[in-house]
Amino acid sequence: MIPVNEFRQFAADHHPQFRVLKPWWDVFTEYLCIVMLMIGVFGCTLQLTQDKISCLPSHLSLPSVDDIDCSHVRDHGEHDNPWQHTTPNPSNVTSREMFGRKNNLDIHQYIFVNHYCYERAVHWYGKYFPYLVVIHTIIFMVASSFWFKFPGTSSKIELFVAILGKCFDSPWTTRAISEVSEERGEEKMVIWRRNTMSKSAPESPAAEEETIGLIRSSSVKSNPEKKAPEPQSTDSVLDKKEGEQAKALFEKVKKFRTHVEEADLLYLMYVLQTSLKVFKFLLITSYSVALVPNIEIVVRCSVPEELTGYDIFCCNHVKAHLFSKLAYCYICFVGVYGLLCIYTLYWLFHRPLKEYSFESVRLETGINDIPDVKNDFAFLLHLSDQYDALYSKRFAVFLSEVSESRLRQINLNHEWTVKKLRQRLSRNASDRLELHLFMLPGLPDTLFEISEVESLRLEHLSDVTIPAAVSQLTSLQELCLIHCPAKLQLAALGNLRERLKVLRLTFEGLEQVPLWMYTLEGLEELHLTGSLTHELSRSASLDTLRELKSLRVLTLRSRLTKIPPAVADVGGQLQRLCIYNEGTKLQAFSSLKKLADLTTLELVGCELERIPSAVFSLSNLQELDMKENKLTSVEEILSLQHCRRLVTLRLWHNALLYVPEHISKLRSLETLDLSWNKIRSLPARLFYSTKLRHLDVSHNGLVSLPPEVGILQSLQYFSAACNSLDSLPEELFSCKRLKTLLLGNNNLATLSPRIANLAQLVRLELKGNRLESLPAEIGECPLLKLSGMAVEGHLLDSLPSDIRKCMSDT
Repeated sequence: MIPVNEFRQFAADHHPQFRVLKPWWDVFTEYLCIVMLMIGVFGCTLQLTQDKISCLPSHLSLPSVDDIDCSHVRDHGEHDNPWQHTTPNPSNVTSREMFGRKNNLDIHQYIFVNHYCYERAVHWYGKYFPYLVVIHTIIFMVASSFWFKFPGTSSKIELFVAILGKCFDSPWTTRAISEVSEERGEEKMVIWRRNTMSKSAPESPAAEEETIGLIRSSSVKSNPEKKAPEPQSTDSVLDKKEGEQAKALFEKVKKFRTHVEEADLLYLMYVLQTSLKVFKFLLITSYSVALVPNIEIVVRCSVPEELTGYDIFCCNHVKAHLFSKLAYCYICFVGVYGLLCIYTLYWLFHRPLKEYSFESVRLETGINDIPDVKNDFAFLLHLSDQYDALYSKRFAVFLSEVSESRLRQINLNHEWTVKKLRQRLSRNASDRLELHLFMLPGLPDTLFEISEVESLRLEHLSDVTIPAAVSQLTSLQELCLIHCPAKLQLAALGNLRERLKVLRLTFEGLEQVPLWMYTLEGLEELHLTGSLTHELSRSASLDTLRELKSLRVLTLRSRLTKIPPAVADVGGQLQRLCIYNEGTKLQAFSSLKKLADLTTLELVGCELERIPSAVFSLSNLQELDMKENKLTSVEEILSLQHCRRLVTLRLWHNALLYVPEHISKLRSLETLDLSWNKIRSLPARLFYSTKLRHLDVSHNGLVSLPPEVGILQSLQYFSAACNSLDSLPEELFSCKRLKTLLLGNNNLATLSPRIANLAQLVRLELKGNRLESLPAEIGECPLLKLSGMAVEGHLLDSLPSDIRKCMSDT
């Protein structure tokens, strides 16, 4: 026999944490099941006793006793003894009758008759009633916990309950709610103070701020003996491990919400099992009410007369009276159980259980961005509300993006300490002390404690808001945002508007360009990398740059078809314009004519076939760079003489076949780069630009150099590498100011001894030629060292040892 306590343990769920999904009616029905199970177990225990029924023959041998009708005795159930339906007069009863009537049956015959009549005459409901109670109760228990065990729902329920418990116990939940409560309490005190003071006299803004400060410190001033409590550090409230656990909870809640909100299987399963319990209740009630009257105390039994000599026996069902009472009690409990199930169905169908609004939680906690949920997620929260509404309140903290961002900030501060950030400081190309942060979830507050940072580089950071604390970075001059759409607090904008000098933005689309960029009055350099065109119009649409009153340098790395009109807004002060067009043809240049003060223009990768005429109107132009275009000829180069201040001309990485002779008209030219073209010869008049100091004709098809190269007495840098030169003119070595001479990868067989005239030579490249030896006069170049020479090793070995020793660095 199974003990009752084991049934009780079976009745209780093996996972006690599921209690949060058991509303009060489920808990009540569980207790009803326990009581019904006890009734069944108690009845089964009684059934195991030996005396189940007692039978006596209805025809006795005494002639004075009439035949007894068992039905008559059964109709008068108030008689405990069926033989006492008539009360004989004691005076007429002989002494023999006082000891009972004898029927001449032995004990074995009685035992046989008792068993025979119990099996044949007692109604089956009276015999098996306790077992039916046990079976039905177990079915109720199984039905009540079916959705906790069903494979399609159990995993979701277990995950939800686990997450709900962790959210309830998480220190971050308490911290988030307490912070909001403190803020709201402070706001209420400020409002109360304002209302109180407004009744007496109006206050000035300064007095109002002072009032707020007094209210915030009122708890300290009320007790002068106590000092103001120091603000608790983040570590004391939420350590690193707890922060990581809370972060993991946010991720689990997101995944669970995405998975569960798409289905309503849990709701349907709960409706199904409740409907089954109602059907079971109706079935049990209907047949139990009809069969309970069959539990009779006295039954009439027919036995073959040849066995005992009697054919009719009247039998007393020993436990019938108790079973009848238990049956009626059981029906009552089943009735209550059924009513609760019917109420559950009413609750399921007359409540919007597939939607859950956190409106009350938002009002109570002050966390306004908690989203509403639906489907199975909403249904589970409705069930947990029936257990305790506090669960949904604390769970809602992990649905809030604001709460998640606060936690992310705390975890970020734990991970990126001031010491760790200082280790990432380095010098950038502009020789500024730069801090580079890559793929972080935000900006650590510790960043603003490093006041020496001059350049802040943020790459692939998500959801960045630059706070007012940026004012602590007193040395900050450069800000670089690479795929990092950042927002600015108003106080931060006021600080950066005057202090920031350089802004570099890399973005995907024009909509990611921050609007605060257009208000930086102190900005001197603006570098934009990304698409500056709308997908529909495919035209540049930068907003006006008129407020960038200090802008001097503008760099656009995009695929433009025309120069944005907004460039003209800063035409009065812009000095350098760089357009890197990534192989897209630039066609409209009307905005260039408005850039009167432009000194440097770079048109790189613009697919230009000639120099734009708008360039010739830039009278202050000093440097022109047209790298990676499709220039084949530059006959219009004569018009560049209108740019009287032009000192640098770069036509490299094009397809030039020749250089026009009228290039000599560019008298002020100091730097000319014609490398990476298809030029086969250089005109003699090219070298009449006597101010040339830097000349690069490398990576062409030159086979010779004109002797007029000796005219360039100011030449300091000359590169003719990667050509087909067989020899060098002697006049080249009369350029006594040469410091760099690059002649590698040619066909040179000899090097003139006149190289000794290059007294300022510090770098010489001859590698990749057909030289067999170097002239000994090379040692007469006083500044040339072995470290500044790029030649084959055997050529160095051909030099005398004393010369090599003299040219060594030591």
